Amino acid sequence: MILLDGKQTAASLEAETLKRIAQLQKRGITPGLAVVLIGENPASQAYVRNKDRTCSRLGMLSRKLELPASTTQKELLEVIDELNEDPLIHGILVQSPPPSHIDEKTITLAIDPKKDVDGFHPINVAKLAMDDPTGFVPCTPLGCQHLLKAYDIRTRGAHVVVVGRSLIVGKPMALLLLQKGLGGDATVTIAHSQTRDLAAITRSADIVIAALGRAHALGAEHIREGAVVIDVGINRIDDASKPCGYRLVGDVDFESVKEKCYAITPVPGGVGPMTIAMLMQNTVTACERFTQ
Repeated sequence: MILLDGKQTAASLEAETLKRIAQLQKRGITPGLAVVLIGENPASQAYVRNKDRTCSRLGMLSRKLELPASTTQKELLEVIDELNEDPLIHGILVQSPPPSHIDEKTITLAIDPKKDVDGFHPINVAKLAMDDPTGFVPCTPLGCQHLLKAYDIRTRGAHVVVVGRSLIVGKPMALLLLQKGLGGDATVTIAHSQTRDLAAITRSADIVIAALGRAHALGAEHIREGAVVIDVGINRIDDASKPCGYRLVGDVDFESVKEKCYAITPVPGGVGPMTIAMLMQNTVTACERFTQ
């Protein structure tokens, strides 16, 4: 069984990103990323800290805007307008999920598509569907694709089952895998929480990409011998043996599945680092486009 190491692969990608940043800095330009966090969701705070630390390590400008949970939609839109106009900021990310009184679709539409490094704006979604390389691809699916490429896992002609249909992972993941060329050319099935006989469908897959958002949703009965498993999920479950009182697990029951797999991602340390590496690359790409 091959463990698909996201940390190691992300480090290799960061080395490439650093070279691109150095070229920009020779011209007196520093890529800038603004991350907006509304409220005090602990998981979101941890993600934002990781992004901020990565920016600092790469020598990028990081602007972290932590707004109170009481922030109104109008106030948030004003912040986004300011960031859209700020020439030092090339990428904007509003950490999901926002408080319930914020309409996430409205916020996504307000971000300049050229600064939408999350790839969620309808213009970027359409560009992905049309195989237009000038758009931004959501970071988690892009990270999954890069991880498969890094380990020479062939997708051409492979049957890939994507379990999950969100705009963040499931749908863009399927579109990426359907594209022609390296990392694509797959036959894709999208399954979800309402799929009948899910285990029979996932057992037919050469590659299973799990993005349901539910701890240990897939077990040994869902995976055939020799399959590749990409576990996008990251869930907290209670564990009194841990100082923090919990541990992080994926959507796949790693222990029951690992001996059946050809390759599998760990949680944590698999897809998570790749997502942040792709965010940094998207931000540098946005900067390059703005300064051409």
